Amino acid sequence: MRLFHFSHDPGITRFEPRPVEAPSPRPPGREWLNGPLVWAIEARRQPMYLFPRDCPRIVIWQTPETTAADRAPWWGERSDRIIVHIEWPWFERFNTGRICRYELPAATFEDLGDAGMWISREPVEPLAMEMIDDLPAALRACGAELRVLPSLAPLKDVWSTTVHASGIRLRNAAGW
Repeated sequence: MRLFHFSHDPGITRFEPRPVEAPSPRPPGREWLNGPLVWAIEARRQPMYLFPRDCPRIVIWQTPETTAADRAPWWGERSDRIIVHIEWPWFERFNTGRICRYELPAATFEDLGDAGMWISREPVEPLAMEMIDDLPAALRACGAELRVLPSLAPLKDVWSTTVHASGIRLRNAAGW
């Protein structure tokens, strides 16, 4: 299992557990997810984080429960496994952005069973760091399709379908 953490800081030598910057509503008994943790994403879900940090995005993929009717409007005949939506005002920053991908040892991480996210309650020293200078190429290499829209707001109904949808930094989306 390969786990990554993405950052704009190329000098991190140790990840210390810290609370999330913008706490999310959590189900009863899971409030601790807003507390001090080190977050990581498994390799197959890294397209969720190949963006400038504050870039709002909606990432979708099929699950075993995805129906043909829900699949068709998004994928049609395409075979991309992940589709990422961003807004036009972020497109240039995405094209010219760069990000650090830290690989983390899996030993202290536990799977949240949610969109490939893992957490560690202990400090973590990275195994390696790679600077990604071409975010569009990195996204394509992961088998993801990028769609650029005037606004993400029309996609709000995707959460009522059988495709998986993850919204990241949506507080920065126009009209959200």
